Amino acid sequence: MSFEKIGRYKVIAELGRGGMATVFRASDPNFEREVAIKVLPKAFLHDPQFRARFEREAKLVATLEHSAIVPVYDFGEEDGQPYIVMRLMSGGSLEEKLKNGRLSLDEAANIFDRLGAALNAAHSKGIIHRDLKPANILFDQYNNAYLSDFGIARLSEGSQTLTGENIIGTPAYMSPEQIQGDKNLDGRSDIYSMGIIFFQMLSGKTPYQSTTPAKVMMMHILEPVPNLLEVRPNLSQAVEEWLEKILSKEPDDRFSTADEMVKILHSAISSKNQETLEIKTDAKTIISGRDQFQTVIEQTKPATQETIPQSPI
Repeated sequence: MSFEKIGRYKVIAELGRGGMATVFRASDPNFEREVAIKVLPKAFLHDPQFRARFEREAKLVATLEHSAIVPVYDFGEEDGQPYIVMRLMSGGSLEEKLKNGRLSLDEAANIFDRLGAALNAAHSKGIIHRDLKPANILFDQYNNAYLSDFGIARLSEGSQTLTGENIIGTPAYMSPEQIQGDKNLDGRSDIYSMGIIFFQMLSGKTPYQSTTPAKVMMMHILEPVPNLLEVRPNLSQAVEEWLEKILSKEPDDRFSTADEMVKILHSAISSKNQETLEIKTDAKTIISGRDQFQTVIEQTKPATQETIPQSPI
Protein backbone atom coordinates (compact mmCIF):
# COMPACT_ATOMS: atom_id res chain seq x y z
CA MET A 1 0.00 0.00 0.00
CA SER A 2 1.28 3.43 -0.90
CA PHE A 3 1.51 5.75 2.08
CA GLU A 4 0.71 8.68 -0.20
CA LYS A 5 -2.85 7.47 -0.62
CA ILE A 6 -5.05 4.95 1.20
CA GLY A 7 -8.26 4.25 -0.64
CA ARG A 8 -9.69 7.65 -1.54
CA TYR A 9 -7.80 9.32 1.31
CA LYS A 10 -4.68 11.40 0.74
CA VAL A 11 -2.07 10.82 3.44
CA ILE A 12 -0.70 13.98 5.06
CA ALA A 13 1.57 12.61 7.78
CA GLU A 14 2.23 9.65 10.03
CA LEU A 15 0.86 10.24 13.53
CA GLY A 16 2.31 7.24 15.30
CA ARG A 17 3.06 3.52 15.38
CA GLY A 18 1.71 1.10 17.94
CA GLY A 19 1.94 -2.61 18.61
CA MET A 20 -0.71 -3.52 16.06
CA ALA A 21 -1.24 -0.48 13.85
CA THR A 22 0.21 2.59 12.20
CA VAL A 23 -1.93 5.74 12.32
CA PHE A 24 -1.89 8.42 9.62
CA ARG A 25 -3.36 11.88 9.30
CA ALA A 26 -5.17 12.12 5.98
CA SER A 27 -7.68 14.20 4.05
CA ASP A 28 -11.04 12.97 2.77
CA PRO A 29 -11.81 14.61 -0.60
CA ASN A 30 -15.47 13.60 -0.51
CA PHE A 31 -16.25 15.50 2.69
CA GLU A 32 -13.32 17.95 2.65
CA ARG A 33 -12.20 17.05 6.15
CA GLU A 34 -9.16 15.58 7.83
CA VAL A 35 -9.34 12.10 9.32
CA ALA A 36 -7.17 9.56 11.11
CA ILE A 37 -6.49 6.24 9.38
CA LYS A 38 -5.37 3.18 11.31
CA VAL A 39 -3.58 0.62 9.12
CA LEU A 40 -2.77 -2.97 10.06
CA PRO A 41 0.99 -3.53 9.50
CA LYS A 42 2.01 -5.97 6.77
CA ALA A 43 3.73 -8.11 9.38
CA PHE A 44 0.31 -9.10 10.75
CA LEU A 45 -1.51 -9.62 7.45
CA HIS A 46 -1.17 -13.39 7.64
CA ASP A 47 -1.92 -13.61 11.36
CA PRO A 48 -5.64 -14.44 11.59
CA GLN A 49 -5.86 -13.39 15.25
CA PHE A 50 -4.49 -9.89 14.67
CA ARG A 51 -6.54 -9.45 11.54
CA ALA A 52 -9.71 -10.55 13.33
CA ARG A 53 -8.93 -8.18 16.21
CA PHE A 54 -8.43 -5.29 13.80
CA GLU A 55 -11.67 -5.94 11.92
CA ARG A 56 -13.58 -6.52 15.16
CA GLU A 57 -12.62 -3.05 16.42
CA ALA A 58 -14.31 -1.35 13.47
CA LYS A 59 -17.49 -3.37 13.94
CA LEU A 60 -17.63 -2.87 17.71
CA VAL A 61 -17.23 0.90 17.57
CA ALA A 62 -19.81 1.13 14.80
CA THR A 63 -22.37 -0.53 17.09
CA LEU A 64 -21.71 1.90 19.96
CA GLU A 65 -22.16 5.33 18.34
CA HIS A 66 -21.47 7.24 21.55
CA SER A 67 -20.45 10.89 21.83
CA ALA A 68 -17.41 10.01 23.96
CA ILE A 69 -16.13 7.15 21.79
CA VAL A 70 -13.97 8.00 18.76
CA PRO A 71 -16.30 7.32 15.81
CA VAL A 72 -15.43 5.13 12.84
CA TYR A 73 -16.19 6.68 9.44
CA ASP A 74 -15.06 3.94 7.09
CA PHE A 75 -13.42 0.54 6.84
CA GLY A 76 -11.73 -1.06 3.86
CA GLU A 77 -8.74 -2.76 2.31
CA GLU A 78 -6.14 -1.76 -0.22
CA ASP A 79 -3.76 -4.33 -1.67
CA GLY A 80 -5.05 -6.75 0.95
CA GLN A 81 -4.10 -4.41 3.81
CA PRO A 82 -7.10 -3.44 6.01
CA TYR A 83 -7.58 0.06 7.37
CA ILE A 84 -10.01 1.92 9.64
CA VAL A 85 -10.93 5.58 9.07
CA MET A 86 -11.78 7.53 12.23
CA ARG A 87 -12.37 11.05 13.43
CA LEU A 88 -9.10 12.94 13.81
CA MET A 89 -8.43 13.75 17.46
CA SER A 90 -6.30 16.90 17.26
CA GLY A 91 -5.96 17.36 21.02
CA GLY A 92 -3.54 14.48 21.55
CA SER A 93 -3.77 11.73 24.16
CA LEU A 94 -3.96 11.64 27.94
CA GLU A 95 -0.55 9.99 27.86
CA GLU A 96 0.85 13.11 26.20
CA LYS A 97 -0.95 15.42 28.63
CA LEU A 98 0.50 13.62 31.63
CA LYS A 99 4.02 14.22 30.33
CA ASN A 100 3.39 17.88 31.20
CA GLY A 101 2.50 17.05 34.80
CA ARG A 102 -0.31 15.67 36.90
CA LEU A 103 -3.87 16.96 36.62
CA SER A 104 -6.12 18.77 39.05
CA LEU A 105 -9.01 16.94 40.67
CA ASP A 106 -11.51 18.90 38.57
CA GLU A 107 -9.68 18.01 35.35
CA ALA A 108 -9.62 14.33 36.28
CA ALA A 109 -13.31 14.39 37.23
CA ASN A 110 -14.27 16.01 33.91
CA ILE A 111 -12.43 13.27 32.03
CA PHE A 112 -14.17 10.64 34.15
CA ASP A 113 -17.56 12.16 33.34
CA ARG A 114 -17.16 11.48 29.64
CA LEU A 115 -15.32 8.18 29.88
CA GLY A 116 -17.73 6.86 32.49
CA ALA A 117 -20.63 7.53 30.12
CA ALA A 118 -18.74 5.86 27.26
CA LEU A 119 -18.00 2.78 29.34
CA ASN A 120 -21.58 2.61 30.54
CA ALA A 121 -22.73 2.53 26.92
CA ALA A 122 -20.20 -0.16 26.01
CA HIS A 123 -20.90 -2.31 29.06
CA SER A 124 -24.66 -2.09 28.48
CA LYS A 125 -24.04 -3.83 25.14
CA GLY A 126 -21.78 -6.44 26.68
CA ILE A 127 -18.58 -4.84 25.39
CA ILE A 128 -15.57 -4.78 27.71
CA HIS A 129 -12.64 -2.64 26.58
CA ARG A 130 -9.86 -4.57 28.38
CA ASP A 131 -7.07 -2.14 27.46
CA LEU A 132 -7.91 1.16 29.13
CA LYS A 133 -4.82 3.34 29.48
CA PRO A 134 -3.83 6.99 28.89
CA ALA A 135 -2.64 6.27 25.33
CA ASN A 136 -6.18 5.13 24.46
CA ILE A 137 -7.85 8.27 25.80
CA LEU A 138 -7.83 11.00 23.15
CA PHE A 139 -8.94 14.64 23.04
CA ASP A 140 -10.57 16.75 20.37
CA GLN A 141 -9.79 20.39 19.64
CA TYR A 142 -12.12 21.46 22.48
CA ASN A 143 -10.34 19.25 25.03
CA ASN A 144 -13.21 16.75 25.25
CA ALA A 145 -12.06 13.23 26.15
CA TYR A 146 -12.83 10.22 23.96
CA LEU A 147 -12.32 6.50 24.40
CA SER A 148 -10.47 4.74 21.59
CA ASP A 149 -8.79 1.46 20.61
CA PHE A 150 -11.30 -1.31 21.10
CA GLY A 151 -8.93 -3.73 19.39
CA ILE A 152 -8.87 -6.30 22.20
CA ALA A 153 -12.40 -5.70 23.47
CA ARG A 154 -14.53 -8.73 24.23
CA LEU A 155 -17.98 -8.74 22.71
CA SER A 156 -19.76 -11.72 24.18
CA GLU A 157 -19.47 -14.96 26.07
CA GLY A 158 -19.17 -16.69 22.72
CA SER A 159 -15.83 -15.02 21.98
CA GLN A 160 -13.90 -15.08 25.22
CA THR A 161 -10.76 -13.57 23.73
CA LEU A 162 -9.50 -12.57 20.34
CA THR A 163 -6.05 -13.98 21.00
CA GLY A 164 -6.67 -17.51 22.19
CA GLU A 165 -5.76 -18.32 25.77
CA ASN A 166 -3.02 -15.71 26.13
CA ILE A 167 -3.30 -12.91 28.69
CA ILE A 168 -3.62 -9.66 26.79
CA GLY A 169 -3.65 -6.05 27.91
CA THR A 170 -1.20 -3.53 29.36
CA PRO A 171 0.28 -4.76 32.69
CA ALA A 172 0.30 -1.37 34.43
CA TYR A 173 -3.49 -1.04 34.01
CA MET A 174 -4.81 -4.62 34.12
CA SER A 175 -7.21 -5.82 36.80
CA PRO A 176 -6.19 -8.75 39.04
CA GLU A 177 -8.80 -11.00 37.45
CA GLN A 178 -7.67 -10.11 33.93
CA ILE A 179 -4.08 -10.90 34.89
CA GLN A 180 -5.17 -14.26 36.26
CA GLY A 181 -6.89 -15.14 32.99
CA ASP A 182 -10.49 -15.00 34.20
CA LYS A 183 -12.70 -15.81 31.21
CA ASN A 184 -15.77 -14.28 32.84
CA LEU A 185 -14.60 -10.67 32.93
CA ASP A 186 -17.27 -8.00 33.17
CA GLY A 187 -17.32 -4.21 33.25
CA ARG A 188 -15.80 -4.10 36.73
CA SER A 189 -12.45 -5.04 35.19
CA ASP A 190 -12.58 -1.80 33.15
CA ILE A 191 -13.58 0.07 36.31
CA TYR A 192 -10.39 -1.16 38.01
CA SER A 193 -8.33 0.09 35.05
CA MET A 194 -10.05 3.47 35.34
CA GLY A 195 -8.97 3.59 38.97
CA ILE A 196 -5.36 3.09 37.94
CA ILE A 197 -5.72 5.91 35.42
CA PHE A 198 -7.28 8.18 38.06
CA PHE A 199 -4.37 7.50 40.43
CA GLN A 200 -1.94 8.37 37.64
CA MET A 201 -3.77 11.56 36.68
CA LEU A 202 -3.62 12.82 40.27
CA SER A 203 -0.17 11.54 41.27
CA GLY A 204 1.75 11.61 38.01
CA LYS A 205 2.56 7.88 38.08
CA THR A 206 0.86 4.51 38.17
CA PRO A 207 0.45 2.95 41.64
CA TYR A 208 2.36 -0.24 40.89
CA GLN A 209 5.84 0.01 39.41
CA SER A 210 8.65 -2.53 39.19
CA THR A 211 11.49 -3.73 36.99
CA THR A 212 9.49 -6.16 34.86
CA PRO A 213 5.90 -6.43 33.59
CA ALA A 214 5.53 -9.76 35.41
CA LYS A 215 6.39 -8.14 38.74
CA VAL A 216 3.92 -5.32 38.09
CA MET A 217 1.18 -7.87 37.43
CA MET A 218 1.93 -9.65 40.69
CA MET A 219 1.69 -6.33 42.53
CA HIS A 220 -1.83 -5.82 41.18
CA ILE A 221 -2.78 -9.17 42.69
CA LEU A 222 -0.92 -9.02 46.01
CA GLU A 223 0.06 -5.47 46.98
CA PRO A 224 -2.25 -3.03 48.80
CA VAL A 225 -3.28 0.16 47.06
CA PRO A 226 -0.81 3.02 47.71
CA ASN A 227 -2.33 5.96 49.55
CA LEU A 228 -3.01 8.80 47.13
CA LEU A 229 -3.13 11.27 50.03
CA GLU A 230 0.62 10.82 50.49
CA VAL A 231 1.25 12.63 47.20
CA ARG A 232 -1.94 14.76 47.13
CA PRO A 233 -2.65 15.63 50.78
CA ASN A 234 -5.19 18.30 49.75
CA LEU A 235 -7.63 15.59 48.63
CA SER A 236 -10.39 14.47 50.95
CA GLN A 237 -10.50 11.12 52.68
CA ALA A 238 -13.80 10.53 50.88
CA VAL A 239 -12.02 10.67 47.51
CA GLU A 240 -9.30 8.34 48.80
CA GLU A 241 -11.92 5.85 49.99
CA TRP A 242 -13.67 6.09 46.62
CA LEU A 243 -10.40 5.19 44.88
CA GLU A 244 -9.71 2.31 47.24
CA LYS A 245 -13.10 0.85 46.39
CA ILE A 246 -12.42 1.03 42.66
CA LEU A 247 -9.05 -0.65 43.13
CA SER A 248 -10.36 -3.48 45.30
CA LYS A 249 -8.75 -6.82 44.45
CA GLU A 250 -12.14 -8.52 44.27
CA PRO A 251 -14.61 -7.37 41.57
CA ASP A 252 -17.53 -7.76 44.01
CA ASP A 253 -15.99 -5.06 46.22
CA ARG A 254 -15.88 -2.45 43.43
CA PHE A 255 -18.63 -0.28 42.03
CA SER A 256 -21.06 -2.27 39.91
CA THR A 257 -21.24 0.19 37.02
CA ALA A 258 -19.25 3.05 35.53
CA ASP A 259 -22.24 5.32 36.11
CA GLU A 260 -22.20 4.56 39.84
CA MET A 261 -18.44 5.14 39.90
CA VAL A 262 -18.80 8.65 38.46
CA LYS A 263 -21.80 9.66 40.59
CA ILE A 264 -20.06 8.72 43.81
CA LEU A 265 -16.88 10.50 42.73
CA HIS A 266 -18.81 13.76 42.44
CA SER A 267 -20.49 13.15 45.78
CA ALA A 268 -17.09 12.59 47.37
CA ILE A 269 -15.66 15.73 45.79
CA SER A 270 -18.56 17.93 46.90
CA SER A 271 -18.62 16.57 50.44
CA LYS A 272 -17.79 18.80 53.40
CA ASN A 273 -14.80 16.58 54.01
CA GLN A 274 -13.15 17.95 50.86
CA GLU A 275 -12.18 21.13 52.70
CA THR A 276 -11.73 19.88 56.25
CA LEU A 277 -9.24 17.15 55.36
CA GLU A 278 -6.79 19.20 53.32
CA ILE A 279 -3.92 18.74 55.78
CA LYS A 280 -5.33 16.63 58.61
CA THR A 281 -4.17 13.02 58.76
CA ASP A 282 -4.77 12.05 62.41
CA ALA A 283 -6.66 8.86 63.24
CA LYS A 284 -9.83 10.70 64.25
CA THR A 285 -10.03 12.50 60.93
CA ILE A 286 -9.45 9.31 58.94
CA ILE A 287 -12.26 7.55 60.81
CA SER A 288 -14.50 10.52 60.12
CA GLY A 289 -13.57 10.30 56.45
CA ARG A 290 -14.50 6.62 56.30
CA ASP A 291 -17.85 7.31 57.97
CA GLN A 292 -18.55 10.04 55.49
CA PHE A 293 -17.60 7.87 52.53
CA GLN A 294 -20.06 5.24 53.70
CA THR A 295 -22.70 7.97 53.91
CA VAL A 296 -21.89 9.00 50.34
CA ILE A 297 -22.25 5.38 49.22
CA GLU A 298 -25.63 5.03 50.95
CA GLN A 299 -26.92 8.29 49.48
CA THR A 300 -26.09 7.25 45.92
CA LYS A 301 -27.28 3.64 46.10
CA PRO A 302 -30.41 2.75 44.12
CA ALA A 303 -33.54 1.91 46.07
CA THR A 304 -33.30 -1.81 45.30
CA GLN A 305 -32.01 -4.15 47.96
CA GLU A 306 -29.27 -5.62 45.81
CA THR A 307 -27.22 -4.41 42.87
CA ILE A 308 -26.36 -7.13 40.40
CA PRO A 309 -23.18 -6.44 38.37
CA GLN A 310 -23.85 -6.28 34.66
CA SER A 311 -22.24 -9.10 32.73
CA PRO A 312 -21.49 -9.26 29.01
CA ILE A 313 -24.33 -10.66 26.96
